[in-house]
Amino acid sequence: MNSSILFYTIITILSIQFLLETILDYLNSKRYQDPVPSELNDVFEASEYEKSQRYKKTNYKFGMITSTFSFLLSIGFLIFGGFEWIDSMARGISENPIIIALVFFGIIMIGSDLLSTPLSYYHTFVIEEKFGFNKSTRKLFFLDKLKGWLMTIILGGGILALVIWFFQWAGTSFWIYTWGVIALFSIFMNMFYSKLIVPLFNKQTPLEDGTLKEKLETYAKNVGFELKNIFVIDGSKRSTKANAYFSGFGKQKRVTLYDTLINDLDEDEIVAVLAHEVGHYKRKHIIFNLFASLMLTGITLFILSIFINNPQVSLAIGVSQPSFHAALIGFGILYSPISEITGLIMNYLSRKFEYEADNYAKDTFAAMPLVSSLKKLSKNSLSNLTPHPAYVFMHYSHPPLISRIRNLKE
Repeated sequence: MNSSILFYTIITILSIQFLLETILDYLNSKRYQDPVPSELNDVFEASEYEKSQRYKKTNYKFGMITSTFSFLLSIGFLIFGGFEWIDSMARGISENPIIIALVFFGIIMIGSDLLSTPLSYYHTFVIEEKFGFNKSTRKLFFLDKLKGWLMTIILGGGILALVIWFFQWAGTSFWIYTWGVIALFSIFMNMFYSKLIVPLFNKQTPLEDGTLKEKLETYAKNVGFELKNIFVIDGSKRSTKANAYFSGFGKQKRVTLYDTLINDLDEDEIVAVLAHEVGHYKRKHIIFNLFASLMLTGITLFILSIFINNPQVSLAIGVSQPSFHAALIGFGILYSPISEITGLIMNYLSRKFEYEADNYAKDTFAAMPLVSSLKKLSKNSLSNLTPHPAYVFMHYSHPPLISRIRNLKE
């Protein structure tokens, strides 16, 4: 298959993806006015529900602008030789393939982020501010940007350099060594993410002694879950939205509660949220997700190794000299339909796992505190109570609120 056919295939893939997402967003927006299920009538008062409708419609319109901008930018970049221009700049700096690749991706990353920053700024300080969610300052917003860049340069750049070195050293067998490095890195980050990365952005403090801590520890003891690390994260410095998550394995495992979660829920509701998170651990969902992710990464890298030496894959994005980094871009787009399919499977399994974790919380603690906590969290985030089934199927990693509540009340 020559580069021209691959070029038009890439254009077609990007166009179909944009069209599909636009249709899904439109279908979802048409459900905003649907009657709220009777089980959810107590989530919002009339004025609050009207506010949630305005929030969803505002985000829908803004999402259409951002997705259209991103699509046109990508298509324009391909048609008008943007990748060739960046590749020429990178080759003008060095003849070393690793340095060329690092400069190439560095320019793309920083350029893309600079173009998207005004949109991100508008979303944070206009839309989120208008609806009472934003707590971030402009200084914090730009500091987060800089920290994100530094992390991407250090971690992403380091892994990319290692991958290209493996390719130069091992040829098409590079995928085996790359897979091994990514597997070790993923396991390491799963264990130490909360200790190493989170403190760069947020402050974490141990949960203070009191009735909440006693209830959480008592529950954990009753279900045989060793819980020594309960931390509170200052999520309120960026947003009013609440969350909780579980991370790590063995002695490194910890439960992290957002301070907004503690402020929004009563103690039994927080225990129910913990019970849900423990359910994920007890049902081996975390191990499964990590293993599945590593398997999918290995398959993707193996397929990449088959196509990486084909110069047509590089030439398809408009560069004049085939290279590993150019082929990586071309392959990424050509492989994206397969990624969409695996993503659908993982989302389906994720929704299934959420039901299992809810059932675990219901069986080992109680259903109603989890029901009320889910309603409060949905209310406080102005979430969509009537999503379109097709949108749920394509995008939701958690079941819709109504489905979770009906399951909990069975």
